Amino acid sequence: MACMKLGSKADAFQKQGQAWFCTTSLPSDIVVEVEDMAFHLHKFPLLSRSGVMEKLIADASEKGDTDCTINLKDIPGGAKTFELVAKFCYGVKHEITASNVVNLRCAAEHLEMTEQYGEDNLISQTEIFFNQVVLKNWKDSLKSLQTCADEKIIPHAETLNITKRCIESLAVKASTDPNLFGWPMVDHGGPMQSPGGSLLWNGISTGARPLNLSSDWWFDDVSSLTLPLYKRLVLAMEARGIKQEIIAGSLEYYAKKYLPGLSRRKSAQMGAAIDPPPEEDQKILLEEIDRLLPMQKGLVSTKFLFGLLRTALILRADPSCVLNLEKRIGMQLDQATLEDLLMPSFSYSMETLYNIECVLRMVEHFMAIDQATGGASPCSIEDERLLGSPSLTPVTMVAKLIDGFLAEVATDVNLKLPKFMSLAEAVPEYARPMDDGLYRAIDIYLKSHPWLAESDKEQLCRLMDCQKLSLEACTHAAQNERLPLRIIVQVLFFEQLQLRTSIAGCFLVSDNLADGSRQFRSGLGAASQDGGWNTAVRENQVLKVGMDSMRMRVSELEKECSDMKQEIEKLGRVKGGGGGGGAWSSVSKKFGFKLKSQMCSAQEGSVSKQDNNNNNNNNNNNNNASGKLVKSRGKEQKHKKDLSWEG
Repeated sequence: MACMKLGSKADAFQKQGQAWFCTTSLPSDIVVEVEDMAFHLHKFPLLSRSGVMEKLIADASEKGDTDCTINLKDIPGGAKTFELVAKFCYGVKHEITASNVVNLRCAAEHLEMTEQYGEDNLISQTEIFFNQVVLKNWKDSLKSLQTCADEKIIPHAETLNITKRCIESLAVKASTDPNLFGWPMVDHGGPMQSPGGSLLWNGISTGARPLNLSSDWWFDDVSSLTLPLYKRLVLAMEARGIKQEIIAGSLEYYAKKYLPGLSRRKSAQMGAAIDPPPEEDQKILLEEIDRLLPMQKGLVSTKFLFGLLRTALILRADPSCVLNLEKRIGMQLDQATLEDLLMPSFSYSMETLYNIECVLRMVEHFMAIDQATGGASPCSIEDERLLGSPSLTPVTMVAKLIDGFLAEVATDVNLKLPKFMSLAEAVPEYARPMDDGLYRAIDIYLKSHPWLAESDKEQLCRLMDCQKLSLEACTHAAQNERLPLRIIVQVLFFEQLQLRTSIAGCFLVSDNLADGSRQFRSGLGAASQDGGWNTAVRENQVLKVGMDSMRMRVSELEKECSDMKQEIEKLGRVKGGGGGGGAWSSVSKKFGFKLKSQMCSAQEGSVSKQDNNNNNNNNNNNNNASGKLVKSRGKEQKHKKDLSWEG
């Protein structure tokens, strides 16, 4: 720390208990009381330097007091600062540093120690040191600013613009290359380095190593400031044009230092170990951080925002602060994780284990922004199934996140159906390329709430689209006793339709391959013809095996539908005495079974015709394919038994 030495005389002050004595040959003729200390001094050195002391001594002399006693109760810096003032008046050796210059400057102003009462008086000396030394150096400016936090110094420092000058100095240095100030000068790889790599100052090795400072080099230093001073510094840095992401990084560092509730897990505390401030101070700090953070996406991590939100809910922060944090998270909800969303409910009612309302507001805000910006066009369902992976658009990522959250909270027996459905409906249909995640959440909810009425179950299951379920999900749903019968019928129908569509597509590909093979044979030589024809034959065999497997699956589904029809007819005869056929007709009309059955029959006929044409050329291959189908059928049955979607 830089310092300025004043005075030339030896120290002539001696402390005895709560009193200071000047050990000169002359007896003291004045007592100055400052706080709980008494200074036994002489009148002349004081009145020759201070206008205030001159007036007070003159007033005491007019009253005829033999024992001149003066009380300085309002002097900035208290007894410790007045000790330095007294030494300056006596010409005793002492130092002005960045830690005491603010107090000395304010005390000198308070005592009117101007040039009128002596050349090179204390006001001019402290001003020279403050402007030419302190404000030129980052560490000294920061140290002086920290002393301005004293309640007795604040009004005097503000009057003299000391606080403002320190803040401006720090703001300028934070926005400037750190290599351009400080001592020793940092020079990366230049002539200022010794052969050993240490820094040189005037040709002398300092032993220091050059540091590659990043833009966050000042975060830890300014985190030692009190909140009011730190806030003013941040605003000054913004005015200087420092990037928003750097300002946000400093705010995040400051918050993590003084808000212990930001992290769910215990971690090493940043910087020196400090005691957490009282809860009321934490609440004020959190609300101030929210006001200072720019409302911009991606400036801080989503995990940090969730930490602020959890802390705000615990500390009962202002509702506007909570809503702002929810909006900030909603802007970048696609970057959140399932662990982030699982925030405990801190309400007095404790209706649910997790805070559903908070998550719902985040989703609504995200969807509002997505619709306002046009969003990203999701892939079609057919493209998704062919690609085998979901779209990575933000809205699709949020849909997947919410489906996972629904599956987690579905086990809460206190979670009401309307609240579960409102959160599921907050994600639009186009955001879900597949409904497997939503089906899993619905199944878990049905398992945890077995007392739901049949109408409520049907209302819940309408959230998912049976056409957007994968083959594995359809297989599980077809055997799920918790689902309503109407939903099971829909699942079976769409699964059968999906398989028949796939078979028709396979035949179309087979025809194209056959045409290509004929063109290939006519255009190549004899050797090439043999190789190309063999490849086409092998591909045809693979396709035929796949089509035979699908044909067997379709037959199974038709048998299951037939069994279900018989069960429904039995139920109808029991209830209505022979009205089962009508019941099945109504179901058939509702789901379009008559029309689809005719279509499927036509497709089956085309399939049989195509098979007859191919059987003459592939009799030997069919025997091998049949063996493979038996093994494939066994694996498929085993897979159906092992499949589990119950959380």
